[in-house]
Amino acid sequence: MTIENKAGFSNYDKFVVFILAITQFTIILDFMVMAPLGDLLLKDLHINPTDFGIVVSAYAFSAGISGLLTAGFADKFDRKRLLLVFYSGFIIGTFLCGLANSYSTLVMARIITGLFGGVIGSISMAIITDLFTLQQRGRVMGFVQMGFGASQVLGIPIGLYIANKYTWETPFLMIVGLSICIAFAIAFKLKPVNEHLKIPNDKKPLLHLWHTIQNKDYRIGFLATVFLSIGGFMMMPFGTIFAVNNLGVLPEELPFLFMASGTCSLLIMPFIGKLSDQMDKYKLFVIATLWMLLICIIYTNLFAVPLWLVMLLNILLMIGIMSRMVPSQALTSAVPQPKDRGAFMSINASLQQIAGGIASAVAGFIVFQDTENSPLMNYDIVGYVVTAIGILGILLMARVNRLVTRNRR
Repeated sequence: MTIENKAGFSNYDKFVVFILAITQFTIILDFMVMAPLGDLLLKDLHINPTDFGIVVSAYAFSAGISGLLTAGFADKFDRKRLLLVFYSGFIIGTFLCGLANSYSTLVMARIITGLFGGVIGSISMAIITDLFTLQQRGRVMGFVQMGFGASQVLGIPIGLYIANKYTWETPFLMIVGLSICIAFAIAFKLKPVNEHLKIPNDKKPLLHLWHTIQNKDYRIGFLATVFLSIGGFMMMPFGTIFAVNNLGVLPEELPFLFMASGTCSLLIMPFIGKLSDQMDKYKLFVIATLWMLLICIIYTNLFAVPLWLVMLLNILLMIGIMSRMVPSQALTSAVPQPKDRGAFMSINASLQQIAGGIASAVAGFIVFQDTENSPLMNYDIVGYVVTAIGILGILLMARVNRLVTRNRR
């Protein structure tokens, strides 16, 4: 099936966008819920920020390794089947997180979850690229990335409420219940996505992987993704710890903080997706990145301030993050040829996860706390590092933009 020649969206097209969006919602929620649970985990498991950075990195590193191992096979199978297999594994891993009762068991559960969950984003991107034209992808990715905002509006506040009322493991069991319903919808409603199998490709999986990595144009896209991911992951894991211990946000106020920034994401993502299809994608990316870096510097240098100001700055930061995510993903998706899309997206997602894991671990070594309840130190240094990496990301994405422009001529 292909949607390449359609100007609008049919009911089935809308279903595809919805099922990919809600799938991304659960994947993002599973990963994102670790950040707001950070303060609870530090106190309940008696670990320090460095240990918490390792918990976050465990998922990212295993997801990256899994993506590299599956990249050579990604274009050999129906993408629907791949999505269902890896999503089922993700459900099992998340269930194990809900059973974890110690630091070591939680790390192992996060590794298992990452092995499966980290590949799903690349499979979804390959499906989007197969079924929708470049002129449509901004809108499609805008809606799919609404999962990010929805996880903050609905998932994270509910997860935090449940965690505060019961235990920190309970939100993972909540995700499992929702994910099982989604898996059934994928199995019975999503049509096969196998047009790429009609393109002759006799390369063996490992050779296909190697040739994809060898492609000079593809490596430009990979490098841009690495720097964008490092900048994006460094601040996030320690955001809640900083908010509670430095900015004076009470644990019971955290759901409102995430709900405010998440609501903003939900409202702005369709607009950003449409804007990305109407104006130069690279120009939008540059404006959004500079905006994000400015707010980043301000936020990481804050001290105890009123909750409304913390909310406002989180909303402004989220606008920058979301506004650069859509155009960068749309540009990167246009880099690979159809026969290499699955492998390219898998490698790209792997590098994104590995870079994120490195960023979380490095940030964990930069910041520190004297006690469980003392302020988080050196978070401002993390902000400066993110800014420097963000500038490099602008330069690298310029090369991606030139590459895409050249290929479309």
